[in-house]
Amino acid sequence: MSTVDLPEGWCRTILAEIAEWGSGGTPSRREASYFEGNIPWVKTGDLGPKVLISASEHISELAVQNSSAKCFPKGSVVIAMYGATIGKTSILGIDATTNQACGVGNPIEGLTVSEFVYYFLLHEKDYFIAKGKGGAQPNISQALIKEHVIALPPLAEQKIIADKLNTLLAQVETTKVRLERIPEILKAFRQSVLAAAVSGRLSEGWRSAYGQKERKFTTEPELTEFQGRTLPILPVTWQWLKFNQVADIASNLISPLDNPEAIHIAPNHIESWTGVVLSLQTVSEDGVTSAKHRFTKGQIIYSKIRPYLAKVTIADFDGLCSADMYPINSRINSQFLFYWMITSEFTEWASNAESRSVLPKINQKDLSRIPVPTPPIEEQTEIVSRIVELFTLAKHIEQKAIVALARVNNLNQSILAKAFCGELTADWRTANIELISGKNSAEALLARIKEERNAMKPETKMQARKQT
Repeated sequence: MSTVDLPEGWCRTILAEIAEWGSGGTPSRREASYFEGNIPWVKTGDLGPKVLISASEHISELAVQNSSAKCFPKGSVVIAMYGATIGKTSILGIDATTNQACGVGNPIEGLTVSEFVYYFLLHEKDYFIAKGKGGAQPNISQALIKEHVIALPPLAEQKIIADKLNTLLAQVETTKVRLERIPEILKAFRQSVLAAAVSGRLSEGWRSAYGQKERKFTTEPELTEFQGRTLPILPVTWQWLKFNQVADIASNLISPLDNPEAIHIAPNHIESWTGVVLSLQTVSEDGVTSAKHRFTKGQIIYSKIRPYLAKVTIADFDGLCSADMYPINSRINSQFLFYWMITSEFTEWASNAESRSVLPKINQKDLSRIPVPTPPIEEQTEIVSRIVELFTLAKHIEQKAIVALARVNNLNQSILAKAFCGELTADWRTANIELISGKNSAEALLARIKEERNAMKPETKMQARKQT
């Protein structure tokens, strides 16, 4: 922004003219007593909250006396100068000391206010990060900060800008928090859909419309309890069957070296609770050499490792999977069984299985015992169709939320940019011309404060001689 572009009443200056800058230091770690005091000692890792009211460490008076650590008053603005934290900013909500990686500006009273300086540094964060790049340890200096140019509004307008930013950025943050919660909300929604699906509630209307169907499964006695608990009551046309009554657990271990270009799937390739395959790599790309299970298109691939029991997918290609996974042939609708296997109830039962294996895995015997709520095949198809419809809707919402969150994340800088070019307060300036012109302009205010501060400085010996 050139000088002619400045809004009325604004002037161009540097940060050194509007705040007194300094930095702190680190007391010797060899002296334990230095870190046993009650004086807050702020490091760059503490920065980030708008107002900082606590520090991760404290030091003693003796530490301050015997190091370059300095005390800065409440209201000072702190900016990180070193490493990955460059540009992180906070206002001190307490009197505190800092280490040498923090640049601290104490706003000059009557010329500027803490919140305005804080928001300006926030706006300039990308600039400082860019200036700090290069070298083994990226950093910016106090000199760089002090010489940084700022378009300074009149004091009254600074306060209006800070107030508007407080309101607008708080609204943005509220929106951001809500958008960030959507994935968890949708995860809960999906589980509620699955719970309704495997209990018969999701297809209740379908059963009423199409009448009761004959049972089409085993004539063995139904399961009534599992792991010491009574199983939930199912619709009359459903029954609880053991896993091995509805599926076959395959085992076909081969050496991956026989087929290095085969697609390889491991538990970490599958997203928990969704069945989404996150990445596809060949055996040679994964660098695997131990025996793997061969699987074919249409089989369910299930992780038998206890921490990853919610990692299940249906293969849509042939390949090899980790020996810690089971390829499974379903005798019922494969998608219906897959959806049952990603419910929290199935995962809980699998987690509680009393496997005798040394490693925390569920063995075939215990997996074979897990109950499966099994409706007639026609109803399985209907349930799968309804789940797919609802999950597609959830995915659509999730994608919209991701796009919206990306926009919101860019909104802060957009609002800050409008604030520091005067656009945010254009109407206010028109209505309050007397507060931004004449003696109230930033230029007049800056000159007056300079004059007052120069008058307060003690005379040097040379100045005294000249006056004599």
